[in-house]
Amino acid sequence: MAASLVVWVLSALLVLALLTQGWWSAALDRRGVRVSELPWRWWLTGYPSTALRIKGTWRQVADRTGLTVSTRPDHRIIGRDLVVQGRSLRQRAPRLSWPVPTRTGLRLHVVLHPGQTPGPYLAAARAMEHAWRVHAVRVTTPRRGVVVIRVTAVDPLTGKAPVRGLAPAAGVLVAHVGRTEEGEPWVIDLRRVPHWLITGATRSGKSTLLGALVRALTPQPVTLLGVDLKGGVELGVFGGRFSALATTRAQTIGLLGGVLDEIQRRTGLCRSARCRSVWELPDEDRPGPVVVLVDELAELYLTDGSREGRDEAERCGSLLLRVAQLGAALGVHLIVAGQRVGSDLGPRVTALRSQLGGRVAHRAHDEASAQMTVGDLHADAVAVIQSIGEDERGVAVVTTGGGWMRARSAPLTPEEIDGIAAVTPPPHALRLKSDQAQSPKEGEKE
Repeated sequence: MAASLVVWVLSALLVLALLTQGWWSAALDRRGVRVSELPWRWWLTGYPSTALRIKGTWRQVADRTGLTVSTRPDHRIIGRDLVVQGRSLRQRAPRLSWPVPTRTGLRLHVVLHPGQTPGPYLAAARAMEHAWRVHAVRVTTPRRGVVVIRVTAVDPLTGKAPVRGLAPAAGVLVAHVGRTEEGEPWVIDLRRVPHWLITGATRSGKSTLLGALVRALTPQPVTLLGVDLKGGVELGVFGGRFSALATTRAQTIGLLGGVLDEIQRRTGLCRSARCRSVWELPDEDRPGPVVVLVDELAELYLTDGSREGRDEAERCGSLLLRVAQLGAALGVHLIVAGQRVGSDLGPRVTALRSQLGGRVAHRAHDEASAQMTVGDLHADAVAVIQSIGEDERGVAVVTTGGGWMRARSAPLTPEEIDGIAAVTPPPHALRLKSDQAQSPKEGEKE
């Protein structure tokens, strides 16, 4: 009787939703929610079966992975001097909330028993994936005594990379570059994390992410400066949107020297106004943000063995480190990309890496390369980086909010590249001296 009543109620609600679709669909569209892009198939078919499977197998999964506890003592005294110790046959599983659906999976809350820690839940994540037949299970601890289990039913980052639906992010220095494994927008906020390190093997998606950043920052009042020692083949396609583009080590020294001069000027402004950051200055006195993008960091440090080459590499390393150390509070941001960022490249590389708080690690050929990027922050993400396949270009592990997540950047179309190249820098953009850097248009003339 109860089951029949539930079926009739659900059927009535479904019919009512279909009859009133024109009204609530228009109302949601006005609020920015596109009904056609909602995961109806997952919510109506995949979610109910997965939720029932999780609730039905939770006690068995918890028992076999060591998550259950006994409410009775684990020993008993027999007679006067005999103690028998063992495991209680009646184990109690932790209390599990009802699964809450998300765009790509579901979310659960678990209340820990007294004496439990999140460690066993982290170790049981792989067992949960197989028991529940889902793509991935992530375990986090937002507060003491509670564990959040995030289940991804189907990997949203596989297949064709996302190329549409990237709405402009709200705010200056906020870039919408792709989507996360939970189906949400992947947003890089340079105000919150001023400097970023992007690593990965050849054709893993580093240039795709740099292009997505340029696309997001192009309409914003931001000065873009580029360093591309591969002859400008990666950043040079964006034409005049870059106020300056260095394609040689000598030009890089001039560009970074000009950036340091600007940093010193901004330091004087903040000191005179008794401010610790340019964001505390009045709007009319605040200089515009500057973003320096460096593609293929290794080219700055590798030399031909000559003394002149070693001196230039040393100078580039020193200038880049100073920009990272001094620029964050002064509106100067650094985004560095490279295949490998280790001490074997040269001096000061490790110090530079420590200044780059944001980390994005694409596919890596060896464990050491992944370890250099995120291993010092999240050792458990190293294996995930190595599991990224060659057909998953743009997929990466991103550090965020004390944890990490998988995300994929959206590639640019040829039409978007042409549109960016036709844009000129904003009127207030930083202007370097002619001897400090070469503008992209001058490079094209040569």
